[in-house]
Amino acid sequence: MIMTWQPSNRLCWARRGAFALIAASVAFLSAAGHAEERTIDTETGTIKVKTLAEGLDHPWGMAFLPDGRLLVTERAGDLRIVSADGTLTDPLSGVPKVVAEGQGGLLDVALDPNFAENKLVYLSYSEPGDDGAGTAVARGRLTENAVEDVKVIFRQTPKVSGGNHFGGRLAFTPDGKLFITLGERFKFEPAQDLTSHLGKIVRINPDGSVPPDNPFIGQKDAQPEIWSYGHRNVESAAIHPKTGKLWALEFGPKGGDELNIPAPGLNYGWPVVSWGKHYDGKDIPNPPTHPEFADAVRHWTPVISPSGITFYTAEAIPGGPPTPFPPGRTTC
Repeated sequence: MIMTWQPSNRLCWARRGAFALIAASVAFLSAAGHAEERTIDTETGTIKVKTLAEGLDHPWGMAFLPDGRLLVTERAGDLRIVSADGTLTDPLSGVPKVVAEGQGGLLDVALDPNFAENKLVYLSYSEPGDDGAGTAVARGRLTENAVEDVKVIFRQTPKVSGGNHFGGRLAFTPDGKLFITLGERFKFEPAQDLTSHLGKIVRINPDGSVPPDNPFIGQKDAQPEIWSYGHRNVESAAIHPKTGKLWALEFGPKGGDELNIPAPGLNYGWPVVSWGKHYDGKDIPNPPTHPEFADAVRHWTPVISPSGITFYTAEAIPGGPPTPFPPGRTTC
């Protein structure tokens, strides 16, 4: 059984048979949330959706605490704890100020790999600034009703105007490194600019320092935090339970949502190439026309609107975790 979330006011339990990589789709969950309990037959099995909690303001990210409760972010700027029976706490104090406009606000939440000892939690959010807003990550110590000793450990630069494409997913690797997905803020070309964090996936240590084996360490005119670039807006990120590699799902424009397994230093092509088109219908060259870019492992048109993914590894649902796709394979 897994938890899925949606951009409305509910959290829902979803159960699916024989499907190890779970993608939370905005379109599907928005429809499913209108009933207290609903069973839907899909191509990959039967899904049962049951409302766990109501009254939330656009829940965006979540993390299970060791005692089974959930930390849940609300995009408007609040962090709450949800108990197993659906009871909501009041908003916790200490959360950084966010720009809750457009797609921005309080985004993801993750627990430190050593949470049992240090009680540290990490929050991604759209941070205000003189020139607009940018995705930032802060960490602090969780208490019963607050996040204390909050410190910003990463800031996307530059801050720009507009309310789109903040990215914001957080994923810890088995060796304790933190991946942060960063949208290109609907600015297109900066996704190809290594002096900018826009349209990148970055990798840092839990304290915000840069790992010495990052691919652009020591390269002039490149941000040292960058892991991969040429991304549009990655709002789904999870670590494969067997390989330890990052899997990321990315919103395409009009068509062309992508699954990538981002490798260090690779360029994934946006906005030069895409499997989708511009919203005005203008064509964008397909990735194979530019072999210098890394292509998606799989892509979807019509889009699936992937707002989150997770790997299911328990035994109640058969299937087990998937293995990485062989080179050239583009189907599950």
